[in-house]
Amino acid sequence: MSTLAEKTCSPCEGGIPALDATAAEALMAKLESRWTLSADARQISAQFAFRDYFRTMAFINAVAYVAAQEDHHPDISFGYNACTITWWTHAVDGLSENDFICAAKVDRLADGK
Repeated sequence: MSTLAEKTCSPCEGGIPALDATAAEALMAKLESRWTLSADARQISAQFAFRDYFRTMAFINAVAYVAAQEDHHPDISFGYNACTITWWTHAVDGLSENDFICAAKVDRLADGK
């Protein structure tokens, strides 16, 4: 669905502005519909459901691997059979393209690609 998944994250140490709502909405269109943009357009998040704890943790570990490879790390909350992944770029206190790249990579994991 998206060429974002083929990209790699760029180092971000701040000093650049966060994406505005218009730019964030344009990148949202390249992600699976499971992702939602926060009301202030500073974060994107998605919920994922699984059959059991093992599958939930396997998915979280795969997301952690992607995050380590991209050196861009999400907030993750989870329970027995579900998790929520939230991306935002701390250094710019909002969204950057990196967040959408990583979300697209998580989409591939969730879709088994």
